[in-house]
Amino acid sequence: MFDFAWSEILLIGAVALIAIGPKDMPAAIRTVTRMIKKARRMAAEFQTHVDEMVREADLGDVKKAFTDIRNLDIAGALEKHVDPDRSIRSTFAEDPFKPTYATPGPALTPAGVAEGDVATLEEVTVSTPLAVEAEPAVLAEPEKPLAPAFIPPGLVPPAPTKAAVLAEAPAFIPPEAVLQRQSKA
Repeated sequence: MFDFAWSEILLIGAVALIAIGPKDMPAAIRTVTRMIKKARRMAAEFQTHVDEMVREADLGDVKKAFTDIRNLDIAGALEKHVDPDRSIRSTFAEDPFKPTYATPGPALTPAGVAEGDVATLEEVTVSTPLAVEAEPAVLAEPEKPLAPAFIPPGLVPPAPTKAAVLAEAPAFIPPEAVLQRQSKA
């Protein structure tokens, strides 16, 4: 515990012999040895209790808890609780500015009404749902995107008038036109 050399112990003994005196020296040595034994006993008991607490706590569980906290994926856990079926993610994955295309579907006619006939609401009775067979669509021309329902007026540029188009000078005048103008003048 403490590191004392023999010369240091001899010096302490000489000072104690002068300060305490030869008559009370054996009692002082006994008291010091008892205090040292008591301190060692307390240190051993403390060490035993610490070892016992470590065994009871089972630090493997504490280590496992720290690794679980370190490997925790907060973003994944939040997404799992907020969007369990991933519908929100799929909504934002699509491009909202991508045009949608109209696909012509087969014409549905209620039972008992021919295609050319005009029927009123009372005449049309459907007892079973209509079965629509999927027909492969063969189109001669590519599909055109649907027009938006509303276009803000600020986005549409005004149509140029004929006078504005004629008054506007071309950005480049061909050399032949310049030569023709010079020859006329």
